[in-house]
Amino acid sequence: MDLLTLIQVLDSTVRLATPLLLACLAGLFSERAGIFDIGLEGKLLASAFFSAAFAAVTGSVWLGLLAGIAASMVLSGIHGLASITFRGNQLISGVAINFIASGMTVLIAQDWFRQGGRTPSLGDGARFDEITLPGVDLLGGLPYIGESYAELFSGHSLLVYVGFLTVPLVWWVLFRTRFGLRLRAVGENPGAVDTAGVSVIRMRYTAVMIAGVLCGLGGVYLATGLQAGFVKEMSSGRGFIALAALIFAKWRPWYALWTCLLFGFFQALSFRPDVVNTVLRFDVPGQLLDALPYILTVVILAGFIGKAIPPRAGGEPYVKER
Repeated sequence: MDLLTLIQVLDSTVRLATPLLLACLAGLFSERAGIFDIGLEGKLLASAFFSAAFAAVTGSVWLGLLAGIAASMVLSGIHGLASITFRGNQLISGVAINFIASGMTVLIAQDWFRQGGRTPSLGDGARFDEITLPGVDLLGGLPYIGESYAELFSGHSLLVYVGFLTVPLVWWVLFRTRFGLRLRAVGENPGAVDTAGVSVIRMRYTAVMIAGVLCGLGGVYLATGLQAGFVKEMSSGRGFIALAALIFAKWRPWYALWTCLLFGFFQALSFRPDVVNTVLRFDVPGQLLDALPYILTVVILAGFIGKAIPPRAGGEPYVKER
């Protein structure tokens, strides 16, 4: 495998890992506060649809961005209402959100655009363009370095850079601020936080809504950055893969980054079976390559790759002592 082929695979890895990373960080915020969020898949799907729909209608990717984030936050609010205010089962609430988003997006898309549950293809101005970083022309003539910089680091849409810059930001917020300390404490011992005079309800709602914003960005990227429009079930299980990545990363931002890149690498390989066949020197069935991310998800969730201990108060509704 030559250098250019390797760079192309890594470039696809970065692009495919971005929505996983944003969804994974969304789940990290929510679950660190003690709210399990199975509904990441539904929020990715809803934000992808509404961002593509509004971008197609208005011709503005920025209005599509706002619409996608708003859709995800609405579903996060519903999840918060069910699991925090009414103390319902968090897993059932998340599954319900997934079902709602799956049916709602196709129904509205068909009624709105009459294209079989998809949106029109997005043109210029209605999707995020690729950004060329400074110095591409200057470094272009350098062997190895120039190709790597131009193909791997430059040429991505804005949300790719936002996604990767979010990792150190999330780490700083969670582990270097008072807000992060309180949020993590809510997920471990909400009674102690309440005794200290901090509202557990408010902290959990804040975490859930932050998760809605991050998941919304992931969905927007799917429809307006990675692709040029919405198609039925375009999230393709990425919300569930993000949950597996979160468990594998042990609810830590930097580990989440590398785990999502690993999943993105497996997805990138499914698009380049020729590379796998060349390296292994025998033909690997394309169906097996397509299934690799999902196989790894099952392996992680089954607990075969180390033991991950979630926040102690995760999944448990908080009842204030009187």
